[in-house]
Amino acid sequence: MTKKMWALQYLLLIECYLVLTAEGHVVQQQKVDAGIPVITLSPPEGNTTFLDGTTWCVALAGVPQVDLQDALDWACGLGMVDCKEIQQGGKCFEPETLLSHASYAFNNYYQQNGNSDIACNFGGTAAVTKNNPSYGKCVYSTPGSISSAASILMSKNSSPGSLWWKLALLVLL
Repeated sequence: MTKKMWALQYLLLIECYLVLTAEGHVVQQQKVDAGIPVITLSPPEGNTTFLDGTTWCVALAGVPQVDLQDALDWACGLGMVDCKEIQQGGKCFEPETLLSHASYAFNNYYQQNGNSDIACNFGGTAAVTKNNPSYGKCVYSTPGSISSAASILMSKNSSPGSLWWKLALLVLL
């Protein structure tokens, strides 16, 4: 291994040790920071739900299909969105269009990550709307109707220290 790799592993091990030894003093993190597919330089505008009523996040028509597909893949993968409703047999599978499926996934991510404008960016492929995009049996989530991504990582049987070990193991793999 190179010296840089050893140093990185050593620092990670020290950080894990410090977290474990201070476990009694650690405040449980309520929300896991999630990356956005494309970094934006604008600051988050805050929670728009409470300022102007309920809002949703939808995919923009006219953006390149490849960009929309990349953003959808990210939302359903690293974004930790539950995309089962847009899979075949799900309530939101029809219409079977990339725009419709991306809108559903983007909105779920937006709702579970605080309804801030930055949570509805997806590399410029999405925008916030005040118009409810729900249709038929496909009901788009609203604030509080789905849990945050942090609840997936932090179960009742999991402590903050064990979360750090899981993350450290993931990094080392």
